[in-house]
Amino acid sequence: MNIAAMLAQELELRTDHVENVIALLDEGNTVPFIARYRKEMHGTMDDQIIRQLADRLSYLRGLEKRKEEVLHAIEEQGKLTTALRASVEKAETLTEVEDLYLPFRPKRKTRASVAREKGLEPLAEQLRTGTNLPIDRLAQAYVSQEHEVGSVQDALAGALDILAEDCSVNAVLRGHLRALLRSTGELISTGKQAEDTVYAQYAAFRSLIRRLQSHQILALNRGEREKILKIEIECDADAAVQLICHSVFHKPHPYAAELTDMAADAWKRLLFPSLSRELRKELTDDANERAIATFALNLRPLLMQPPIKNKVTLGFDPAYRTGCKLAVVDATGTVLDTAVIYPTPPHNKTAESKQKLEALCRKHNVTCVALGNGTASRESEQFLTDFIRETGLPISYMIVSEAGASVYSASKLGAQEFPDYDVSLRSAVSIARRLQDPLAELVKIDPKAIGVGQYQHDMPQARLSQALDGVVEDCVNAVGVDLNTASPSLLEHIAGITPVIAKNIEAFRRENGAFSSRKQLLKVSKLGPKAFEQCAGFLRVSESAEVLDHTAVHPESYPAAKTLLALCGYTEADIKAHRLTDLDKRIKASDKRELAERCGIGIPTLTDIAAELQKPGRDPRDELPAPLLRSADVMTLEQLQPGMEVVGTVRNVCDFGAFVDIGVHEDGLVHISQLSNRYVKHPSDVVRVGDVVKAVVLSVDAGKKRIGLSMKQVKQ
Repeated sequence: MNIAAMLAQELELRTDHVENVIALLDEGNTVPFIARYRKEMHGTMDDQIIRQLADRLSYLRGLEKRKEEVLHAIEEQGKLTTALRASVEKAETLTEVEDLYLPFRPKRKTRASVAREKGLEPLAEQLRTGTNLPIDRLAQAYVSQEHEVGSVQDALAGALDILAEDCSVNAVLRGHLRALLRSTGELISTGKQAEDTVYAQYAAFRSLIRRLQSHQILALNRGEREKILKIEIECDADAAVQLICHSVFHKPHPYAAELTDMAADAWKRLLFPSLSRELRKELTDDANERAIATFALNLRPLLMQPPIKNKVTLGFDPAYRTGCKLAVVDATGTVLDTAVIYPTPPHNKTAESKQKLEALCRKHNVTCVALGNGTASRESEQFLTDFIRETGLPISYMIVSEAGASVYSASKLGAQEFPDYDVSLRSAVSIARRLQDPLAELVKIDPKAIGVGQYQHDMPQARLSQALDGVVEDCVNAVGVDLNTASPSLLEHIAGITPVIAKNIEAFRRENGAFSSRKQLLKVSKLGPKAFEQCAGFLRVSESAEVLDHTAVHPESYPAAKTLLALCGYTEADIKAHRLTDLDKRIKASDKRELAERCGIGIPTLTDIAAELQKPGRDPRDELPAPLLRSADVMTLEQLQPGMEVVGTVRNVCDFGAFVDIGVHEDGLVHISQLSNRYVKHPSDVVRVGDVVKAVVLSVDAGKKRIGLSMKQVKQ
């Protein structure tokens, strides 16, 4: 198998580009480094395509390894034929390989294996091919007390068991039956207990397997695990039996009736149970992959939300009995002050709480409040909006998801950062910082705890972690970090930097002061030339005398960048003074290819260098729409009316729609059918987490706290 050629065809890429990426990966290069600094070698693939390629490469290499193992095992049995070898080598999936290996796999004791031990295999072959003898006379020859075959019926039963097992391990037949099950099979779910639960829609549910949605599969699986639902698969047994018969004999056949009974037995006893289990696993695996992809899709825009810069922010962690925890942080995230107030039941110390909050806000010039969306959030928001209106302070606020905040607060990292604060005060700090710089704060939390997916706790955890860690790595490297201020938890997501190296960088800063250049990285323990190559371009050193250390230009390209400056009539001082606004014009006025050759680089790298020189240290998040900050009075669920137009922030995107925070503490659902006037294949084609959207209220169910929204009727 030519893996590179196969990947190129599947992903619609050039074979030489795929070969280059494979070589780069095999050399130990990271995905962010390859995507950013080796564009000439792969035709400017983005990090997501490279990760997709790497995942598929891993699968295909695993497939090749399994083929070698299977061929070796069959060869050791002396049963490997030229045709079988060709079939194994041609197989495109692990399922096909395992089907071909099935007849040769060591088996436990079965009815068929017992019949073979009794010498009934020749009879089975005669039944299959047919003879001129009546079936009883044919079987009589195999009746033997010595072999424990006591009667004609025993002989026939044993021979038919052998044929049934042969059918169950026939790779071609299994393929046909698998296709039948996928195309015509139905999944049925029942459960009287489900009627008053979240599984109510599955209490009496039936669907063609080929029409099942991934979120339905995951819900059905969970309901089955919780013993609320009973799930069965149905298939046209007559059609299946006919397929089996066709694989064994052609009509007219002297023993057609007996062989048809054998086919029915093979289907009911061996093939249907096996293929049903296999299909359920396949459906679950596919649904898991879809859910993981959706989670990753949601996580990326959440991490890449624009930071709220240069604002003193108050983190407000709401609660009832234990009081609301407050933490004020300055524009850099440093904690300035903390407090606890009791404006919510059962204390209801509203006036006292307002005085305390006002004192904090005036003392530190707070202009922004990050309000957690957890317990008592609704009452806290009402208190906060009343406070803003009554004091007239120029304060705006935003509801911030608390998902994972408690995980961070109780973690070893949280304790290390704030050893003098209790868990709830750490949460308030985290909430404030999430608004200021979502990326820097959310990387401290296990991505699975952030809660922007569906059924994440049901996923294969290793696969989910791999996918989400890749998203975090891509986002952190796309933004870049300040080498002198980044926390170890942020640094360890930089390409080439391990958790150990991240801690060593922090230790180096503590012992030697701030880094004065990128080159100093090579003095950090365990950070060798390879790690430096991978990470250097993503680390900014604003204190460095080398202006290019402030940018995403890789040190290996410094000579090229300086040559470009000289050829276009600029100096390094012009970078510092931001005087390169017409650099693009000067490049366009020249022969771009010739300019790249004179700099010793390719056109993609030339383009990237030019962009960095014009906006040194640019943050790609600054180009995205700002998050929605509120200052108006809070609205309640009871005030919502059908037809009302609202503005909200997309909090989650799943297969069946998007959940939007419209400021009433219950996210509204925009079903996939209400996202657009055009056909929508998946909600992510229209919206993403963090988007600010307009919608119209379709329905409000106060009892069940459900809000139906539509984006079809509003011009975005």
